[in-house]
Amino acid sequence: MKCGRTKSGLRYGVLRSGSAVGWCALTCGTGTRDEGTFPAGIAHFTEHTLFKGTRRKSASAINSCLERLGGELNAFTTKEEIVLHATVLKEDLRKAASLLLELATEAVFPDAAVETERGVVIDEIVSAKDSPADDVYDHFEEELFRDHPLGRSILGTAAAIRKTTPQQLRSFYAQAFRPDRMALTLVADLEEEKMEALVRTLSDRFFPGNPVAAAERMLSTPALSDPFRKTVDKRNHEVNAVLGGFAPGLYDGEKRIETILLCNLLGGPASNSLLNSLLRERYGWVYGVECGYTQYADSGIATVSFGCERPNLDRCLRKIDEVLLRCCETALTEARLKAAKKQLLGQLLISAASGEAQALSMGKSLVVFGVVESQARTRERIEAVTAQALQERAREVFDPSRLSRLIFL
Repeated sequence: MKCGRTKSGLRYGVLRSGSAVGWCALTCGTGTRDEGTFPAGIAHFTEHTLFKGTRRKSASAINSCLERLGGELNAFTTKEEIVLHATVLKEDLRKAASLLLELATEAVFPDAAVETERGVVIDEIVSAKDSPADDVYDHFEEELFRDHPLGRSILGTAAAIRKTTPQQLRSFYAQAFRPDRMALTLVADLEEEKMEALVRTLSDRFFPGNPVAAAERMLSTPALSDPFRKTVDKRNHEVNAVLGGFAPGLYDGEKRIETILLCNLLGGPASNSLLNSLLRERYGWVYGVECGYTQYADSGIATVSFGCERPNLDRCLRKIDEVLLRCCETALTEARLKAAKKQLLGQLLISAASGEAQALSMGKSLVVFGVVESQARTRERIEAVTAQALQERAREVFDPSRLSRLIFL
């Protein structure tokens, strides 16, 4: 792997793989939390509309540019990033990377196309409410981060999107997509020196002239408040519940690693996680239960979420509290801790076998930390976690008396 920074300030990472497929991603370190006085949801709206034309390509030309080669072009928005990414045959990697940079520097936001896409985004906002599991989590996060930029909904509101003008989109775009806020990552079966040269050539082409530093994101730790307990009657067939609270952020070092391990142990994707093995496998009360951990620059959120029939709600909540309290009061045995570390390391290595996952992960790391941590270093950090440290993290993050709760009935 090779990482660096071009003259324009654009960070990059290139990695040789053993596949005939190539992946590239352009990660912009601006997201929903950075909307400021712009209309709510403008980051996500910008992501949608920058595909509607550039100074050199129409929307149809953009859509067919990679598809006619058998490739794919996509994007997504989070609270802290907008990410454009593409999958192509390795020989077409230059075209894909060039297209991503063209979208990030030359989008024009035609008025007519913005009006058309406005309806698509509003429909997405309305449709999101049809998924109770997603809806309850979004509302939980908004409530937890109330009066903080992280409390903003990624999709925004239909009312705000209706009022957003093409000029506002252009202004937000110009503020967000700056080279020193972005990272370009390439993964393909090509020599890393050649991919590195490609990045530098493209950077000179799309970012000529002297670099201008963008304003730094203003970080502020969310104010701690008393836990909330809310129940909302949605008249849904299934009950959906989220309980959780604040957790270590991206820059919290080893605490972050400990929390990742703890959440994976409690409710990771494996069926043998503590909560899955109990609520689903033993009792059959839920189809699935998940312990999630989302990390932001100045904070984090750890949650347990599940869906069940109404008669099972109270028994699920009691069992979850019992499991969480046990993690707070009792340290893992060495054998159980070793098994938990082995499982997490295996999941990470298998995930890293995906070229797309590697490109996206590298981009996130470069934007956040300025470097990409090696697999060996990640392994060292996980292996260094002790049972006592894991217990301490459980007391900080998952003490049942400190958890907030939101239930959609």
